[in-house]
Parts: sequence; C-alpha cells; structure tokens
Amino acid sequence: MSSKAIFYHAGCPVCLDAEQNVALALDQQRYKLETVHLGTDKSRLTDAIKAGVKSVPALVLDGAAYHINFGASIDDLK
Repeated sequence: MSSKAIFYHAGCPVCLDAEQNVALALDQQRYKLETVHLGTDKSRLTDAIKAGVKSVPALVLDGAAYHINFGASIDDLK
C-alpha cells in the first residue's frame, strides 16, 4: 500500500528544479505522487495551507510539509 505525496509548486525555476530532483526521486512503490501547480490552480491553496505549506516548492509526505527551497511565499500566491 502506498502513501500519498503532494508536491506543491508555482512553476518558477526553483520549483521546477526541485520537482526534477526531489519529487521525482521518490520511491514510486511507497508514494503516489501528485503535483499541484499553485500558480494555475488557486483552488488548492487552502489544501496547501492546511498541510502546513508556507512557501513553494514544498513536498507533503505523510501529512508533514517539507520546504525544499524558497521559490515563493504562499502569501504571494493568494
């Protein structure tokens, strides 16, 4: 049984680099990865905030938010 992982980003170069190097390196047998572009899908901002995302790119694993680098503040995406 796999857990869900959500990679939140805003499409910036920092985010895209993180997606290539971190999110896609996840063990696909262990995690089912969903990628959410908060720059184009504003409806998911509430979910990201509830998960503890403060900036993007961020990876949410097993309910915990991990901030990979600083591309944009979540407030800038609102």
